[in-house]
Amino acid sequence: MEYIELEVDINPQELGNEILVAELAELGFESFSEEGGTLKAYIQAALYDENAIKNMAIFNMDNFEIEYSSKLIADQNWNAKWEENYPPVVIDNKVAIRAPFHQPYTDLEFDIVIEPKMSFGTAHHATTAQIINYILKIDIKGLNILDMGSGTAVLAILASMRGANHIDAIDNDEWAYNNAVENVKRNNIENITVELGDASLLKGREYDLVIANINRNILLNDIKHYSKCMHKSNLLLLSGFYESDIDILSAEAKKYGLVYVEHTVDRDWVAGVWKMA
Repeated sequence: MEYIELEVDINPQELGNEILVAELAELGFESFSEEGGTLKAYIQAALYDENAIKNMAIFNMDNFEIEYSSKLIADQNWNAKWEENYPPVVIDNKVAIRAPFHQPYTDLEFDIVIEPKMSFGTAHHATTAQIINYILKIDIKGLNILDMGSGTAVLAILASMRGANHIDAIDNDEWAYNNAVENVKRNNIENITVELGDASLLKGREYDLVIANINRNILLNDIKHYSKCMHKSNLLLLSGFYESDIDILSAEAKKYGLVYVEHTVDRDWVAGVWKMA
C-alpha cells in the first residue's frame, strides 16, 4: 500500500502543529511526526485530497503562515522511516512504550512493545499520554473496559496489565485493526478482543469503564452510544479535543446522564472524565 507524506511548516509552530494534527486526522491522516518543528503527516495515497487540505479551517486563519508539500512514500520504506524517528516514551516513571528494536525497560512496572506502523496511539501524542496517566491512577482491577478508537491498542494493553478483566478494542481503520492485533499478541495479552468497526458494534454491550481517544466531532456523535453501555458511577474517559470543547462535550454528555468530573491539559490537548449519575 502506498502512502502520501504531507510535510507542513507553520508559524507559530507549537499551536499550529496541534491544530493541524486535529484537522488532518479528520481528513483521514493516520500518523504524525515532528522533525525540527516540521509536521509530517501520512495518509493512504487513495484517500489523499489536495482540495480538502486547502479548505481546512487553519488555512483561513490570518494568524498563521503555512507552507506545505507532499510526496509519495512506498509502503516498503515505512518501517525504516519510523525506526529513525520513533523514540521510546516513558510516562510517570511507571510505563514505557517502545518499539521492538528498543531495549526493554526492566526497571519500570509496565513495559509495552508497540510495532511503529501507521496506527495512531504510540503515546507520543499528548492525548494518548494523558489517558495513560488516568489509567495509571484509576483502580481498574476486574473491570470490563471499552477502548474506542483504539489505534495501536496501547491503552487496552496497559489496562490489561493493570488488572482489567476484559477489554474490547475497536477501531474503524483496517490498518489500525491489524496493527492492534499484532501488538496484543506481541505483549502476550489474552483478555483483549480487537474489532474492526465503529459505535454501531456497541448495541447491547455493557462496560464498567469507557475510553474514547478520537476527536471532538466523533465523540459528540457517539456519547449517546457510550452511555447506553454504562451504569451508575461508571466513568467515561475522553480525549482528542481542546479545552474550549469541554462545555459542548459536557452539555452533550449531560443529555445522557453523564456529569463532568475533571480534565487535564497538555499542549492545548485535553483528556477529561465524566461519570454516570
